Amino acid sequence: MTTRKLISTPFTSSSTAAEVLRGVDLTGVRAIVTGGSSGIGTETAHALTSAGAEVTLAVRNTTAGDAVAETISKSTGGIRPQVVRLDLADRPTVTRFVDAWNGPLHLLINNAGVVTAGLERTREGWELQFATNHLGHFALATGLHDALALGATDRDGARIVSVSSTAHMRSGIDFDDLHFERRNYDPQIAYAQSKTANSLFAVEATRLWASDGIVTNTVNPGGVATGLQRNFTAQQKASLDAAEAAGIFTYKTVEQGAATSIVAAVAPEFAHSGGHYLDDSQEAYTVPDDADLARHPHGVKEWALDPAAAKRLWTVSADLLRV
Repeated sequence: MTTRKLISTPFTSSSTAAEVLRGVDLTGVRAIVTGGSSGIGTETAHALTSAGAEVTLAVRNTTAGDAVAETISKSTGGIRPQVVRLDLADRPTVTRFVDAWNGPLHLLINNAGVVTAGLERTREGWELQFATNHLGHFALATGLHDALALGATDRDGARIVSVSSTAHMRSGIDFDDLHFERRNYDPQIAYAQSKTANSLFAVEATRLWASDGIVTNTVNPGGVATGLQRNFTAQQKASLDAAEAAGIFTYKTVEQGAATSIVAAVAPEFAHSGGHYLDDSQEAYTVPDDADLARHPHGVKEWALDPAAAKRLWTVSADLLRV
């Protein structure tokens, strides 16, 4: 478990993305926000654009993305994010997005996510939540590595923000059955595994790429009511309601939910330090893998920061994607 002093910032659970960016000038910063057409992604993109960043909304539904871009433009005096199609579960669209990117990249916000009510698979046969939430973002980030390295040289560092969830505390990575080919399918466990993978990506990406000036941190946005919950089963909704009733979390606004992503993206405390898990705009404390979620709602389990698991997951992911 963590014994060093945790990294802290002046912000709290009630801080908003706009408050984090107060006085911050992001002119010249090029940023990508996946899943920027709804929820926390929209607010993240809006906040970055308002601070002067050149934002690209990487979205599956470009009609929804265009509507968000237009709304942002009206509130920022005509600064309009670009909208590019990206379906993280569809490898060709990831490849096309990467191939079309030109020039440096300073911020990559891996925000998009999917929740399924039952077992769904990609054309490759991969479990959809793991394929979208982890593998798609892995392919995107590795494909954009050179652009991030160029961005790091351009502005003394580039950052990747990997959006995870308290759900990671339900499951580590089952390397023997990543895609539920043998074990019974539980959508909550599948989602949890993908969120642990998001954190492990940050650990290994930082180890491999810090020398290139690229650091990656993981964030837990907290409980925010977004479209992500639309596919919840009755059991998933009951579990969420029980967690709220037990005080495990309190719902945040989308503005508050986006704040921790913005902290990881711009706060000086994380400019050159990666592989951390942030909760409520602070580095979270580490708890054992058997820790009770109800007692540690703001912790991060050891399995989500384990360097050996992070290295193994990177290798497995690269092999699956042949990158």
